[in-house]
Amino acid sequence: MTAPGSDSSAARPVPRLEVKGVTKRFPGVLANDHVDFAVAPGEVHALLGENGAGKSTLVKMIYGVLHPDEGTLAWNGAVMQIADPHAARALGIGMVFQHFSLFEAMTVLENIALGMDKPGDMALLSERVRDVSEAYGLPLDPDRDVYTLSVGERQRIEIVRCLLQNPKLLIMDEPTSVLTPQEVERLFETLRKLAAEGVSILYISHKLEEIKQLCDRATILRGGRVVAECDPAQETAKSMAQMMIGTELKTVERRAEGVAGEARLVVEGLTLASEEIHGVDLKNVSFAVRAGEIFGIAGVAGNGQNELLLGLSGERLADHESVLRIDGAPAGRSNAGARRKLGLCAVPEERNGHGAVPGMTLVENAVLSGHHRMGLLSSLFIRAAAAARFAQQIVTAFDVRTPGVTASAGSLSGGNLQKFIVGREILQKPKVLVVSQPTWGVDAGAAAAIHQALADLAAEGVAVVVVSQDLDELLAITDRLAVINVGVLSSAMLTREASVEEIGLLMGGVHGVSTDAAVVHPEAAHVA
Repeated sequence: MTAPGSDSSAARPVPRLEVKGVTKRFPGVLANDHVDFAVAPGEVHALLGENGAGKSTLVKMIYGVLHPDEGTLAWNGAVMQIADPHAARALGIGMVFQHFSLFEAMTVLENIALGMDKPGDMALLSERVRDVSEAYGLPLDPDRDVYTLSVGERQRIEIVRCLLQNPKLLIMDEPTSVLTPQEVERLFETLRKLAAEGVSILYISHKLEEIKQLCDRATILRGGRVVAECDPAQETAKSMAQMMIGTELKTVERRAEGVAGEARLVVEGLTLASEEIHGVDLKNVSFAVRAGEIFGIAGVAGNGQNELLLGLSGERLADHESVLRIDGAPAGRSNAGARRKLGLCAVPEERNGHGAVPGMTLVENAVLSGHHRMGLLSSLFIRAAAAARFAQQIVTAFDVRTPGVTASAGSLSGGNLQKFIVGREILQKPKVLVVSQPTWGVDAGAAAAIHQALADLAAEGVAVVVVSQDLDELLAITDRLAVINVGVLSSAMLTREASVEEIGLLMGGVHGVSTDAAVVHPEAAHVA
């Protein structure tokens, strides 16, 4: 590791991109504070930092979405004013965003053309798409409708669209968050090939093992400032995380294995048609989760996870009461409020709009799901003092960074809002907790805190279901796991015996390789 400001660049070539003294202020917030770093030609450079560290603001300035208040951006040694994304692309800067901007009802080719400044003749563009996608190991059919593609294939569209514009610098924001392990390796092969051809890559990810595997250097931000630069290959994931958060990263402590109790959640033959046009139907899903157990459900996004969350939470009802049981009580036809009273709490994947209402205060958001179990209503009126106390308990217990409980949910960063929503459900002392993407987009410190809270909940005898696209997360915190693919749930397997390759194949739809993908009877899932 080298300290910020040390002169370690004397022997390096002229940087492709050099950021010097860049500062960006918003009302009441210093987002970037005199940031210095450089990316060399052909270098894969990681940009690391916890939520709110200033990464997003910084790359938006590089891509021309925002402009610095102070400092300079130099391109191949020449100071440049990057007026807008069009100007950035003209220089040779491409960006693949975390959230895809694709129209599902249109073809691959039409989506690519829409994202280009000068797409030209469509027939010629189609040929170029095929040539580029094949050359970089990113096979795409230009005539396919986007809604028929997997999430990994959709990401290829974004990457190929950038490659068609011959980028010299490619910015990638959390590119592996929706990919199977096999797709991650394929992406890394592509990025290494691009780097070998001289393309610079600025890579943003919370997955620190990936940073070690892929990146040549890393610049670490904390509180808007550069606090360190390191060679990821010479660091551990823990040491990089501790640079990011500025303190010791606590290891998640779990209870001893083999002490789980009786089944608290039993799902038997849950079949549910999706209400979304391009949604995924659940097909005869069965599993059971015992008291004190953390049960993981892996899968690539868009394979029925949202439909499963709705079916478990009570936002969608099953055909029969017996399809779902909470502590032995049939609840398949019970709505979300009734299931909460029985002890089932849930955290949906989508924070804004589903997990919380952005325009409401934290107090009001605490009441939305907490009134059933926390006694926050009296004759349909909110017990204001009790609601404020509950909201403050969440903020204190989960270190939610906010001016106060009267702040709107929309004013919180994504990571802090996630901590608030997870904390709101945990403090209701559920018997069963279903949580989807618990650490989506949160930094290492916040992720560790959430993981510890889930472990503590399981230690108290709660049955915990974690639905996640992050396989490393599931391997770290679960006792057993299964894989969902096109609405079908595989057999459960002991996490300690599961292989990444096997899980990846199941995530990609290759059923029956060595773990039978047929549905297991829930009572047979009670493996010690």
